[in-house]
Amino acid sequence: MPDRYLTREQARDVDRRAINELGYPGPVLMENAGRGCVDVLQRQGVGGPVLVLCGKGNNGGDGFVIARHLMLRGVECRVALTDAPTQITGDAQTAHRMLQPCGVREQLLADAVESTLDDLAAGCDWLVDALLGTGAQGNPRPPVDAVIRWANQQPARRLAIDLPSGLDCETGQPGEPTFRADCTCTLVAPKVGFRQPAAQEFLGQVHTVSIGLPMDLRTTER
Repeated sequence: MPDRYLTREQARDVDRRAINELGYPGPVLMENAGRGCVDVLQRQGVGGPVLVLCGKGNNGGDGFVIARHLMLRGVECRVALTDAPTQITGDAQTAHRMLQPCGVREQLLADAVESTLDDLAAGCDWLVDALLGTGAQGNPRPPVDAVIRWANQQPARRLAIDLPSGLDCETGQPGEPTFRADCTCTLVAPKVGFRQPAAQEFLGQVHTVSIGLPMDLRTTER
């Protein structure tokens, strides 16, 4: 078992300190996170296209980085957006802009969520959950809830970024619905909620992914 876990506030504080105290640009942290997740994904084996499910926040930004690096490594990737590109801001907007020249098929999920996803997921080997991050609390709202329910019914393998969407990072309690991952790439360190029995069936195999920070910045109370 890991010897350190992060609360919601501690996860935020790691990013804040990296940016404000050490001068790490936010897009660099996002780049390191996404590239590390692709490394894990490829170690698991990728036998076909990958569909990345992206929200508008930084978790979605990680998803854009993942999609770009998959394409650069010769793996076909598609992206489903829960929000219009005009609603994506900050570091996630930068990652989305960098994705555009890579030729990724991208689709905004509107009213026909399930039929759009069925089309995007045709032949896909993996689904990547980059919908909600550690800040999310409570049950996922539309259209994210519909995306999660759809994903949980698919035959493709499922990878969650940082934590499965719908799972509370602090309490470990699953929302309705919660993404059921075969693998979770948790960033910096596992989250305290991962220790709860209720979280176990949603996490799958947990891999800790570095975002390039020195060890002392990641030190936190258990």
